[in-house]
Amino acid sequence: MRRKIPFVPILIFALVFLLINGYASNALAPLISSSLLPWLWFFPIALLAVFSFSLTRLSVDGQTNLFKISAHALLVYFVSLLVFVITEVLTDVYRLITGVIKYLSEGNFTYPERPLNSTYLGILLASLIIIVFVYGIVKGKYAYRIIKHTLYFDDLPDAFEGFKLVQISDVHAGSLNNPKAVQKGIDLINRQHADLFVFTGDLVNNKAEEIKPYINHFSQIKAPFGQFSVLGNHDYGDYVKWESETAKRENLQQLKKHHTEIGFRLLLDEHIVLQKNGQRIILAGVENWGLGFGERGDLEKALQATAIDDFKILLSHDPTHWEAKIKDNPSKVHLTLAGHTHGMQFGIEAFGIKWSPVQFHYKHWAGIKKENNRFLNVNRGFGFIGFSGRVGIWPEITLIELRKKR
Repeated sequence: MRRKIPFVPILIFALVFLLINGYASNALAPLISSSLLPWLWFFPIALLAVFSFSLTRLSVDGQTNLFKISAHALLVYFVSLLVFVITEVLTDVYRLITGVIKYLSEGNFTYPERPLNSTYLGILLASLIIIVFVYGIVKGKYAYRIIKHTLYFDDLPDAFEGFKLVQISDVHAGSLNNPKAVQKGIDLINRQHADLFVFTGDLVNNKAEEIKPYINHFSQIKAPFGQFSVLGNHDYGDYVKWESETAKRENLQQLKKHHTEIGFRLLLDEHIVLQKNGQRIILAGVENWGLGFGERGDLEKALQATAIDDFKILLSHDPTHWEAKIKDNPSKVHLTLAGHTHGMQFGIEAFGIKWSPVQFHYKHWAGIKKENNRFLNVNRGFGFIGFSGRVGIWPEITLIELRKKR
């Protein structure tokens, strides 16, 4: 069965794409011989044609290799082209302003010629974008980073001073294609020697079978206080067509079994007690609750029979749950661990800059946030989906140390 093709959005994109390409071709004309100019049009049109054809071959069960290749080529070409055009547009705006100023002062309007230096700059920037994206597709998606946080609490039980936990999220096993690279990530997790390991959802893209090739990898993860997990929106199989509701339910049950096979204790709107030297903290986990992604989780059920003054850590896949239900809940949840956003797998986190397009949808999309004396950590994700790469937002293994304020 084929997917329904969204013809109108694709047509709009194609028109915008070709208009941008026309602008770029005009800017490049002084540098390219007339015999080569037609190729500036042939390549994008051919790329659009291959992408459109591959889209018609796309089934409800997954992406074809032709679709993946053409979609990624189109994405890289479009982004690099856009960067080049922005450079040229800024140059043209400057030329226009210069011409207007000359007209106001001399009464004679002349539109200055475009300086070739700006075109060379645009080519350089576009080339850098291509290099960065190629790196993100080939290497960046497995360039695991350890992100460390030390969090201080007034009421942390003394026995848990210095307690360390490792969090990963969004494995998306159906996208993984390099077992050796994944193993390096697993080894990096184990080298942190954390007291507790948690996984905050989206083990697969759609189907339980996707994790089977990697069960032996993730089952190597061990921590003295155990390994715990919750489900994410992709784990329920909502994004593929099933032959029946029974098949969909069986898939979810099989995925839950795979959590057990890996050694993850799946928390489904429930909590467990972690004890140390006669003191305790609560570790709770909810089913996926996210605005627009299924509000299944039951926080009150997960916290049932816990005391208001218990120190609580909550696993909840989607950070919108924290904003809507957790941060102001009468029963204080000291630390919530989420994922889901992936940081959109694209952005900038360098030189004091933290930016990703995903921030236009999520108030807090990566790292630590504190409000109402409660913490939220959003993990950038271990895997990837859709775009088979990461640019600027690298796969994350979070190491959090709990400390008591003195």
